[in-house]
Parts: sequence; structure tokens; C-alpha cells
Amino acid sequence: MSAPGPAAQTARDIIEASRYLVLATADATGRPWSSPVYFAHIGFTEFYWVSSPGAAHSRNIAVRPEVGIAVFDSHAEIGTGQGAYLSAAATLLEDGETARGIEAFSRRSVAHGGHEWTSGDVRPGAGLRLYRATADSLWILAKDGQPDHRIPVPLS
Repeated sequence: MSAPGPAAQTARDIIEASRYLVLATADATGRPWSSPVYFAHIGFTEFYWVSSPGAAHSRNIAVRPEVGIAVFDSHAEIGTGQGAYLSAAATLLEDGETARGIEAFSRRSVAHGGHEWTSGDVRPGAGLRLYRATADSLWILAKDGQPDHRIPVPLS
């Protein structure tokens, strides 16, 4: 496998350095909603978070799984910020589907000073559930001063 190109490396660096992503969802009528969520990832195509099924973004995913994701450093100086932008499909993971994702989520949580998580913490009836978004497209913005000059990043 060859080393990632500059755009892919930029996207990876942004995702690795960030603890939160902004999850953009829409309800059945198309009304938008965005939520910051603490996340873990596997590679740069699978993103995991824990949420209540009653949260607005969770209810939206149940009826419309297409989501947008932005990952960025909100503390960057004006004019210097860079972000990763993803198009993805999200889903609530059911019992028996959580092991891989909750292990990644737990490992990242512990690394950031949080607690350890298990599949039992996100089982039906536990209050919080594990969600996964699988990216189908990834971009970064070019730093050339042009508005919306996206650079596609290969997902492989």
C-alpha cells in the first residue's frame, strides 16, 4: 500500500486530532439538524458515537440515514482552519453488531480520559446506543482562496 497523498494525509491528521465531529441530519420532511458528537473511527471511513435513540439526530437517522459530517479544529486562527467533510450513511447498531465499534470507541474514550465502554453499555434498553456512519465520499477544502473549492480524498 502506498503512502497517502497530501490531501489524504491532511484529512487523516484532522480526523486524528479531533474529538468531536458535527453530524448533519434531516428529518422525514427534510428539516435539518446538526449535532456535535464525540467520536471514534476505524480507518477513515467508519465513524462511531454513542447517543440516545430519542435524540433529534438519532430519530432523524431512523427515517433518513444519509448524513453529512464535518471534522475541524474550532480553535484554529481565522483564515487558517481546515476541515474534513464527509458524506455517509448512518445506522443504529443492533445487538451482535456492536463489538468492533464499541471496542474502538472505548479505546479512544480511555485515551482521552473517559471511561471504558462495553457492548452491554449500548444494548437495547440501556439508554445509550452505538451508531455508525460509513463514509462514501470525503473532501478537504483547498487553501487557494476560492469559495467551495473541494479536493476529493480517496477512501481506500
